[in-house]
Formats: sequence, C-alpha cells, structure tokens
Amino acid sequence: MPRGSFFSILGPSGCGKTTLLRMIAGFVAPDAGELEIGGRAMLDVAPNRRPAIMVFQHLALFPMMDVGANVAYGLQQRGVAKAEAARRAEAMLERVGLPGVARKRIEQLSGGQKQRVAIARALVLEPTLLLLDEPLGALDLKLREHMKVELKQLQAAFGTTFVYITHDQSEALVLSDRVAVMNHGRFEQVDTPQALYYTPRTPFVAGFVGANNRFGGRVRSVSGARVAVAGEGGLVLHAQGAASVSVGDAVEVYVRPEAIALARQIDELPANQPSYDGQVVSVLFDGAASAVLLRERQSGAEIRVALQQTGRFADLRVDETVHFGFDPACAACFAASAGPTDLGHGG
Repeated sequence: MPRGSFFSILGPSGCGKTTLLRMIAGFVAPDAGELEIGGRAMLDVAPNRRPAIMVFQHLALFPMMDVGANVAYGLQQRGVAKAEAARRAEAMLERVGLPGVARKRIEQLSGGQKQRVAIARALVLEPTLLLLDEPLGALDLKLREHMKVELKQLQAAFGTTFVYITHDQSEALVLSDRVAVMNHGRFEQVDTPQALYYTPRTPFVAGFVGANNRFGGRVRSVSGARVAVAGEGGLVLHAQGAASVSVGDAVEVYVRPEAIALARQIDELPANQPSYDGQVVSVLFDGAASAVLLRERQSGAEIRVALQQTGRFADLRVDETVHFGFDPACAACFAASAGPTDLGHGG
C-alpha cells in the first residue's frame, strides 16, 4: 500500500476483509507469510507497539468521558502530560472540523461528529496507518454520503495512509486512490477505481464492481480482440474478449447499463454497431439514476439500461417497443466462472 494513499479493500461479507485488517493491527496472527509496515517486520510486534491504529464500525468511544478526554486518552496512556495531551486533543479536534466541542459529552454529538471524534482520537497518535473497519456502516444514507466526502478530505489534509475495508463499492470507488477487490481470501485485482470499473480483469470484478448485465453463451467467432457470443434464444452479442477465449468456449459477457444506448427510432443508433429490439418491462425511476428494464424481443433476455438522457425518455411506458445497442469495446467477455457470482441485474 503506497505511503500517504487512501487504500480500500472491497469485497462481499465473509471474504476475509476484517480478518486481514485485524492481522495488520496485530489482533490476529497469520498462519504464514510476512507483514511489514514501512519496511519493518511486524509479526512479533504487539498491537500497542505497531504504527497502526484501528477505527471500528461502532467507534468504541468512552461515554463516561467528554470529547476532549476521549481524544486525549491514547496520548495519556503513552505518558504525555495531561495538560499537553488536552492541548493536542483540542488542536486535533479543530483540524477535523470540531472546534469548541472538547467539553461536550459523547451523547450530545451527531453520528457524523462521533465519527470525526473517533478519527481524531486515532490521528492524534500520529500513526503510519489508520485502519478503518466499515466505519460508515452504522450511519444513515444521507450522512454516509456526507461522510464519504469528509473522509476523503481528511485523508488528503493529513497525508496519513488510510486502509479502509468495505462491502460498499460506492464507498471504495469514491474514496480510494487504489482498491483491492477481495474474493474468498484473495485479491482478484488491485487497481485504481477507474481501472476496476472500466477494465476488470476477472468475471468476479466485472460483476461485483458497479451494476452490470451478465449474459452466458458460447464464442461463435473471434476477430482480433473482438468476439461474437451466441447466447440463449439466438441472441448474439459482440464484446471485447479476453486473450484466453476461443471458438466454442463457454463465456460470460458483461455490459454496464450506462454503456447501452436507447432509441425510439433505429436510425438514431450508430450504424456501425449491432442493435436490438426490446420491450419495456419496467421503468425504474430514481432521478439521475433512473433505468429501464427491457426484454430483448428475439431471446427474451432481460437488460437493464440507464436513462442518462435527462428527461428524454421520461414518458417511456411499459410494453413500449424501443431499440438499443452498445459499442462492443464497452462489453467485457470472460471464460465462464466456475461458481455463482453476486451480480444484481443480469440477463
């Protein structure tokens, strides 16, 4: 993990994220391997001696202490004089945007303020690594969105390396410089958020990061990096193929809802791209995130399409016939995965 970066570990529940974070913190000993922080081996170093502080999902603030005492607690445990610890605690609270709250009780704070107090309590100890175990999970949606911005700004201001674990892809993509996508105890891909989203290297990453339509089929033809895939019901899809796929292979094609163009007249779609006819099954209104669920006429496959054109399709109706298509370069094709993948919408 590069020093001074915001590094997230993203994966479904039970994949090993928290176990890994607890190994870094020193609460769990690995069965094998090495662990280094700043080039220094950590396996024989006690948790309280490691340059890493963990912020838990439920924060673990001390309700019997005021805010200032909570933040100063770790400093006093390290032998810092009470007056100096209080001064440094108040300075840190000001840096995290909470001036003048040192004398308040914990129960007087909002959820977002408690979050910042927990981070201030960790940062005042000047750790090399700040470990955050799904710290926004207990917050309501609106506050979670606000705290994403707060966390990103705090990390940039302090320059401390943040290691953040989450099962929420939006948190990982918005906050991080780099993200490791974890599956069954292994990293499937470590990359920038943009690379994970636009150029996933495995079916799991393609399915887990962002919304996707997934289609199964067999490779009908290969032309350079492009493949034609024959799916159920005679549906033929064109996609960007992995180097390992050959004619006859079972594959999966992933197409993001926002990569699909929608039109009421066929000539409104690019003439050099394959196009399809679909019937509107459902209109999923969600403001700027609105989408439509279509049933492809020939195969019956269901496809989710993002309604990016603001207001243009506001009058779409169930059972209406429309046309859609996508650039094959925006569709990813992989050899069929061995097991089920948690994908959400798919064909």
